[in-house]
Amino acid sequence: MSHKIAKAAGVMSVATLISRILGFVRDMVMAFYLGATGLSDAFYVGFRIPNLLRDFFAEGSMSSAFVPVLSEYHAKEGNEGANRLVKVVFAFILTVVGSISIIGILGAPAIVGLLAPGFLHIPGKFALAVMLTRIMFPFLLFVSLSALAMGSLNTRGIFFIPALAPAVLNVVMITIALLFARINAPLAAAFGILIGGMTQFLFQLPSFFRAGYSLRPVLAFKDPGLRKIMGLVLPATFAMSVAQINVAVSTILASYLSAGSITYLYYAMRLIHFPIGIFGVSMGLAVLPALSAHFAKGDIISLRNDFSFALRLLFFWGLPSMAGLIALRKPIISTLFFLHRGKFDYTALTATSAAVLFYAVGLWAMVGVRVLNATFYAMQDTRKPVISAVAALIVNIILSIILLGPLKYKGLALANSLASCLNFTLLSYMLRKKLGRIDGRRILKSIARTALASLAMGIAGYEALKSGLWNTPGHNFLKAGMLFGGITLCGFVYIIISFALKSGELEYAKGVFKRKFARLSGAK
Repeated sequence: MSHKIAKAAGVMSVATLISRILGFVRDMVMAFYLGATGLSDAFYVGFRIPNLLRDFFAEGSMSSAFVPVLSEYHAKEGNEGANRLVKVVFAFILTVVGSISIIGILGAPAIVGLLAPGFLHIPGKFALAVMLTRIMFPFLLFVSLSALAMGSLNTRGIFFIPALAPAVLNVVMITIALLFARINAPLAAAFGILIGGMTQFLFQLPSFFRAGYSLRPVLAFKDPGLRKIMGLVLPATFAMSVAQINVAVSTILASYLSAGSITYLYYAMRLIHFPIGIFGVSMGLAVLPALSAHFAKGDIISLRNDFSFALRLLFFWGLPSMAGLIALRKPIISTLFFLHRGKFDYTALTATSAAVLFYAVGLWAMVGVRVLNATFYAMQDTRKPVISAVAALIVNIILSIILLGPLKYKGLALANSLASCLNFTLLSYMLRKKLGRIDGRRILKSIARTALASLAMGIAGYEALKSGLWNTPGHNFLKAGMLFGGITLCGFVYIIISFALKSGELEYAKGVFKRKFARLSGAK
């Protein structure tokens, strides 16, 4: 089963990597046309509202409640029972999330006033944020339907197409921005998100139908399966969405800071989400069906072993990403956003770089929480993740208020990181109590080796890319070449040090590549 988890995580990571790269291209286009100004602040506030609710009603619910219940239906009632449950959930999403979207459009002024109260004193900025929010709010419905398709396909062992679907969203956004941003950049970006969300759902439908599913709605809101999902979904989505709630808290407080502060935090978090998406989200989604199947069969030993394997493998890729992001943050930001004649200037470069540093110190916890939450949800236990999430949320609010004065937007990023570390620690403690043991000694030894190799890698990358070029706009092809060389060096150093430390995860990766090569050679 560990091999299947690793294979699924690998497939999803590749698809997610494609999507994230396209996401950075999208952000480059947005940075060029919007910069880090009051205009961009209004756009990102407008997008943050449906994006926050996306975690409540889409990715959070599908990954934490829908997949375990659907896996149980597959195991106990076969395809027919599972397919009916999908139809019931489809009808429920159309009704409930569609109604919420309408309410969001009508209540946009109140929502923007709540999320960005500092905008109320700037009428033009507030009005723009309200208009953009109304355009983008239906994105919530489309991304919820997309998440339904993703969860349904994941339970059938289909991972690549659902993971690639967000790349379609980015392609649509980039295309619309390039065609219409010169006319009106904020409106072009908003309509790109709306149309892209719809396309993301439509992209998965051929695979969805081939898997035997149907979108014929079944209005049966008293269905036992739907009731079970709803019993899990509210606490589960809150726990899964604590990161977005923390971002919302940061947005509220940052709206009182100087213009550009919200944008600095947005771009910094976009960079942080790159490894979170490729490793944390992919591993969490990949391991959830396997752990759910173990729990449905009562096989706790296999559940524990697969959790340990998933967490160790996750940190083997996640910790060097954290070290690389800290060491190379300025070259990365300069290459992506500091464009010739663009509105993203040197002030934005240095400010975003600082925000990345303070976010990145908690990156290890942000990715690790994904596997811990998935393990609890596989056991259909949503109570403990909620307890941990509430504690982390309270700590984030307190620290944000304390650190806002001395550190400004950087304090908000640091508070988020510290809250994530607390969330990971509490979840680990509660999981150990629930399972009796979680293979902790083996996990800690693996993390220690990985951390040492990551530190050496980060130092090598930082020293290799010391240059004043990063402080100069433009020269992006030269910067990209230097950055690629620096990343290659970092990867080489990491592998060498990991080999010297006899990393078990590196040995596993070597075994996978050997088997792949042997199969390819045999095929020839």
